[in-house]
Amino acid sequence: MSELIQLDGLSLQIGGKLLLEQVNLRVIKGEIVTLIGPNGAGKTSLVKLVCGLLQPSAGVITRAQDLRIGYVPQRLAFDATLPITVAGFLALTGSSSQAIQQAMVRLQIDDLASSLLHALSGGELQRVLLARAFLRRPSLLILDEPAQGVDINGQLELYQTIAQLRDELNCGVLMVSHDLHWVMAKTDTVYCLNRHICCQGAPELVSQHPEYLQLFGQNAPAIAIYTHHHDHHHDLHGAVVPHGGQASSAATKRFSPSTRSHSCNHPHTTPHKH
Repeated sequence: MSELIQLDGLSLQIGGKLLLEQVNLRVIKGEIVTLIGPNGAGKTSLVKLVCGLLQPSAGVITRAQDLRIGYVPQRLAFDATLPITVAGFLALTGSSSQAIQQAMVRLQIDDLASSLLHALSGGELQRVLLARAFLRRPSLLILDEPAQGVDINGQLELYQTIAQLRDELNCGVLMVSHDLHWVMAKTDTVYCLNRHICCQGAPELVSQHPEYLQLFGQNAPAIAIYTHHHDHHHDLHGAVVPHGGQASSAATKRFSPSTRSHSCNHPHTTPHKH
């Protein structure tokens, strides 16, 4: 196993407040690790420590010598009056025009190249931020609430894309999310955080752990992992696209309640409560 990052006894105290205490965590190449926990548990602080944006009060962070991080933040703060396009934003990475075009095609945002950042939907902006991270060819992809502001169909497609990027880049993934069903169905290892690590392991084991149940309640999702096979996928806007095909002109319109339902040639099976 190739360890990309390892945290040993990590603690963080800011302004006299203890945000993290004795956290041990590791991510290996090819693994998707998800951090879950209640609001205020320290998940974003932990991600910032891994990225080097914060320094720990105690403990050790060991990074692989050749570690390259691609970071997708929870929020992107920018001036809505700033006239910057998607292509212009990605050009700030210093990547070549060819690499930027390839990244936009890979993340299905090539039709947004001339769109202004402030005019993007939540799902479109997340794809742009993923493309920015992808351009770094990271060995560790870090995503803080990547599906925030994305509708349910967009979430499924986004998590599938993240898993595909993991395979293409042969990288590790460290992800923060509140979306227990979708994320735990796409995760190798789960760390349940509430200032300290409450429990960790495979999703099906964590979902039965007493501390998980205590944090999320006795009605917390009991995770059942199913394979979800489609004869189509959803594009960036939620439109149905047959495999190997293009969305119809009507389907490429922005998703609305009238176009939200569609049929498949098989029953849907998705993670759900028992």
